[in-house]
Amino acid sequence: MKVAIIFGSSSDIDKMKGAAKALKEFDIQYEAYILSAHRVPEKLLETVKRLEKEGCECIISGAGLAAHLPGVIAANTTLPVIGVPLNAAVEGLDSLFSIVQMPKSIPVATVGINNSYNAGMLAVEILALKYSEIKNKLAQYRKNMKEKFINENGKGVEL
Repeated sequence: MKVAIIFGSSSDIDKMKGAAKALKEFDIQYEAYILSAHRVPEKLLETVKRLEKEGCECIISGAGLAAHLPGVIAANTTLPVIGVPLNAAVEGLDSLFSIVQMPKSIPVATVGINNSYNAGMLAVEILALKYSEIKNKLAQYRKNMKEKFINENGKGVEL
């Protein structure tokens, strides 16, 4: 079981670390790549095809500006693709619109701007459909999250 994290520039590393953090919390194997849909399209497609052959089950892709990367990946694989719009200009709205407005029949699941952690969690949920150990960890994670929230906030607050 494997997830790939692909983004277009080394300047996006810090923004994409959240995806890796979420996957690590569930002991999910992943690989990360810096590949550009515009600068190295052949290498991108070669990598996507290799990942498919190696059993990759989901791809997380972060992109800013024109944000074509997640859509180009989705157009070239049947694997689920989760797009992370990155704040590179216009507060990331340009990236969000580019990723979320994919043409009919080539969807890209999209999370909030710079929210790669949620992309990792969505990958966890996708894998939990197939792997009972991940499903069980996810259920325990949610239970712990609720208990922590109640313990920290259940007594009321002074304003």
